[in-house]
Amino acid sequence: MLQRLQTIWLLLAGLAALATLKLPSYAIAAEVNLQYDELNGLNAGLPVLLVTIAIGVLAFITIGLYKNRTTQLRLCVAGIMLEALLIFLYYRQTTTFIKGTPSVYSILHMCIVLFFVLAARGINKDEKLIKDSDRLR
Repeated sequence: MLQRLQTIWLLLAGLAALATLKLPSYAIAAEVNLQYDELNGLNAGLPVLLVTIAIGVLAFITIGLYKNRTTQLRLCVAGIMLEALLIFLYYRQTTTFIKGTPSVYSILHMCIVLFFVLAARGINKDEKLIKDSDRLR
């Protein structure tokens, strides 16, 4: 059902993932002319771009699989693992720069993980509720 709470969490995860394409995660300081460049999903490289888009699409696809809760739960876990891979790719990208600071928007990556965890928790509660109601029959 689309009115479940985990639908909201998955929608927020998808929107946050797509927002990280444009919003900067890291500010790079150029020492010569003191200009700042921003590292986001669009200019961080092809692997970061593909994983970011995959996370957003995965979250939206997971919303549509409300009848198959086990697959939905597995896709939430896959989303968490993809986000961990994305955080690692951003970390590896930022270690190549001499100077820079994380942006405020880098918190979105932790929010995506949190949204997937909350969605998985809601899916697990629904599955448990269905199993308990089947036992009563």
